[in-house]
Amino acid sequence: MRTTLLRRHLTASPYTLPPTIRQLLSSTTYNSSNEANVTVTGWIKSIRRQKRVSFAVVSDGTTSAGLQAVFPNSSLVPKELTNGASVKLRGRLGKSLGAGQEKELVVKDVEVLGLCDPETYPIQKQALSHEFLRDNVHLRTRTTSVAAMLRLRHALQRELSFYLEQQGFIHVHTPLLTSNDAEGAGETFKLAKITEKASNLGKTDVILTDALSHPEQDDEFFGRPAHLTVSAQLHLESFQAAISRVWTLSPSFRAERSQTSRHLSEFWMLEAEWGDLPVGTPDTGVRGICTFVEGMIRAAVKNVLEAPDTKADIDVSWGPTVDEKLDLKTERRQEMEKAVFGNGRWNIMTYGDAILALEEEYERQRRDGRTQFEFKPAWGKSLQSEHEKWLAEVMIGGPVFVIDYPLESKPFYMRVNDFDGERQTAACFDLLVPGVGELVGGSVREEREDVLLQRMKEVGLWTEENGLGHYEWYMDLRRYGGSPHVGFGMGFERLVSWVGGIENVRECVPMPRWAGRLLL
Repeated sequence: MRTTLLRRHLTASPYTLPPTIRQLLSSTTYNSSNEANVTVTGWIKSIRRQKRVSFAVVSDGTTSAGLQAVFPNSSLVPKELTNGASVKLRGRLGKSLGAGQEKELVVKDVEVLGLCDPETYPIQKQALSHEFLRDNVHLRTRTTSVAAMLRLRHALQRELSFYLEQQGFIHVHTPLLTSNDAEGAGETFKLAKITEKASNLGKTDVILTDALSHPEQDDEFFGRPAHLTVSAQLHLESFQAAISRVWTLSPSFRAERSQTSRHLSEFWMLEAEWGDLPVGTPDTGVRGICTFVEGMIRAAVKNVLEAPDTKADIDVSWGPTVDEKLDLKTERRQEMEKAVFGNGRWNIMTYGDAILALEEEYERQRRDGRTQFEFKPAWGKSLQSEHEKWLAEVMIGGPVFVIDYPLESKPFYMRVNDFDGERQTAACFDLLVPGVGELVGGSVREEREDVLLQRMKEVGLWTEENGLGHYEWYMDLRRYGGSPHVGFGMGFERLVSWVGGIENVRECVPMPRWAGRLLL
């Protein structure tokens, strides 16, 4: 079906753009017996000037390979043709006479579109550190690794969208401005009008303040406090009340000052909500969500790894950089591919079992005099990054779902499990993967109106004076035909990190934002 749709859209017409370098290289139209005149626009990645014949590699960013351009007469090569210059090349595309590439462009005409000073151009051929490229974020997409990351993001989004489409989900757009905090942690960016006193900041309509800033009610642009969304979940739940299966991939914002390799202030989340479980009932349905999430990730990633147009990008992403070691990356790549292509199902363990295993490991470390966990594991405490990585990398050696966390540590909307006589838990899960830690989090949503109201009281969303206030609409979803439903959220940059072997999520997004850094 996808092939039919693709052909329909690529059929030549007055509305069709010229082929990209990727399309030219992958096409069977151009070969040794069927050469053709083509025009290519892109940037010079490298150039070799010789006495008679010169060679250049030109890229338009659509493929990691680039296209070799052959100048049969070096006099055709203008002196302005340098690394980074943008050009339009016209010539004949056909089978390459040299090694290293299947096709090449024999250039007949050169037009330099944009000059690039080789003395000051920051993107040189030598290895460049992540920190240097972050300082030149506006140009770093010119590098092979960052361009490969962008194409990997595209491929993952394409395959996830296709999988969800096949499962009957409808893609919806959710707002970025909101009056609620879905996570309840208070780590939101608050919006405030620019006052006359702040007019020297610029002619924009709003500015962002952190969660500690509290403009007066009279100054609220929307008549109530407004925030950048931390999650689309609550809005998705309202859509799910009318469209049974919905999903979105949209930006989320969190004003947390974490400086780890897993955190960004602006990131993308794939979130989904649906009203029927593939396995189980609402009481035990969290395992059903795990089943769905595993199937979605394995199918999407498998297609990306096997797709001809992304294999080269995967190799580039997994290649060592100036900051990384090859042996460790090779081992991590094998673990990831085993998780995707292996026959065994991913492990599921309860939070209680995870804590027991972590406590035993903590005691072994203490007895053996080894470096201990920085945070001592204990029931009721959140799993720290070091705990998550130990569970996935050491204990399991692959992806693992941890389910049934303590109720008091989870948001109000998660379904309360039946009391087991000892501890109260929520019907929720986190998916932990090696090298990353938490990749996905989800739960059965609390559909029982009385239980939900009690939970909202416990977390302070209900008061004697105002009742549920701005959350009254959320209770309406239960009052008026509400039914059991489930959902999850997956950090898209963390998925890119796991699939592409990219150590830091700051290299998994085009223009990263984190506390203390906002260049563009």
